[in-house]
Amino acid sequence: MCTSLMLPLAAQQLPQYTQYMFNKLVNNPGYAGAGDGICVSGTIRQQWVGFKSTNDDGSSDNLGPETYLISIHSPIKVLHGGIGATIQQDKIGPFSDIYFNVMYAYQTTLGAGDLGIGAQLNILNKTISAFPDAGSDPVLSANEETDMYFDAGIGLYYRVPDNYYIGISVLQMLQSNKDVGTHFHMRREIDLMAGYELEFPNLPAIDILPSILIKATSGSIQYDATALLRYQRKIWGGLSWRYQDAVALIVGFDYKNFNIGYSYDFNTSAIGTTGSHEIRASYCFKIEVDKIRKVYRNTRFL
Repeated sequence: MCTSLMLPLAAQQLPQYTQYMFNKLVNNPGYAGAGDGICVSGTIRQQWVGFKSTNDDGSSDNLGPETYLISIHSPIKVLHGGIGATIQQDKIGPFSDIYFNVMYAYQTTLGAGDLGIGAQLNILNKTISAFPDAGSDPVLSANEETDMYFDAGIGLYYRVPDNYYIGISVLQMLQSNKDVGTHFHMRREIDLMAGYELEFPNLPAIDILPSILIKATSGSIQYDATALLRYQRKIWGGLSWRYQDAVALIVGFDYKNFNIGYSYDFNTSAIGTTGSHEIRASYCFKIEVDKIRKVYRNTRFL
């Protein structure tokens, strides 16, 4: 006799990134169009390496989350702001989620800095596959279920270039849900991010970049605190701490318009795996458009 027990999960829904300070567009639509050029970024995250299940035939399946992210954003002068888009695939066990977000942010000067006021449309394609070793369990051995969810988010992002930034956003604010199919309820998440560039007059080649990200949902709060040391604005490295989850080592470098980073999470929770890998790369560029030559007409030749 097989009895199944289904319990609601209260864990964080949206994918997480150790290098959040370089992936601001994921957490805040108000960041869209910040800067002077088009920026394209990609991130691969392999979480909880070694967290596997063993099948009856001796083979094993990876149960740790695997996350893939591609993002792009650019200022658009005629729109008085910027546009952006992100696509993420988040896989863990039988669950596979594809998030597609498009956003617009109105950018304006405020005091010594710039303020972005953004909004985004969220599309989630959620798939639940049958468990390979479900046996006769009618729930776990059910056919694959796929559903589409629509939601929205808003955000404010303020920055003073080469000084500090602060932002707040509300994601999945409509809390879309379905009581059939995948039986999923999108939970509202409030994100607060901030960062600062600490310079030393006697050591102009070195600066420290502290940052923090706080994510709050109903019943849970998660926060990351990070400090990076940067040398000549080209090479950087440091540590990050995620409350009740992990301590991470982060390294990276800038080369012209490229920014590349790698982080490894040392797990401190009860999961007890060997850790998590995350690699990220971004490239920013400008499209130079030749000015149209002006033609001056003289009434004498008309």
